[in-house]
Amino acid sequence: MVDLAYAMGAPGAEGQSGGPYAGLLMILIIFGIFYFLLIRPQMKRQKQHQAMVSSLRKGDKVITTGGIHGTVVGVKEDVATLKIADQVKIEVSKSCVASIKERGE
Repeated sequence: MVDLAYAMGAPGAEGQSGGPYAGLLMILIIFGIFYFLLIRPQMKRQKQHQAMVSSLRKGDKVITTGGIHGTVVGVKEDVATLKIADQVKIEVSKSCVASIKERGE
């Protein structure tokens, strides 16, 4: 019965079709899809966040990744000082600022 299946041209009886480079082409196509759907948009978001963080200035109202709302009262190289209530100031890493709600001054 097995010999009859091979003789009739059962799937897989002839091996791979498409030549020796078909597998390599498929891998390149899959990599291209991953690049345009996952890697490139993530790099774009990262550049936008970096530009936003580098443009922080005194008076900006911001939201941190932890959900803290505050006003920037000081900016150093890697640290921003936020006023979150009267007489309450905290220092956060500039990279932890998620968004700017309102530009100040």
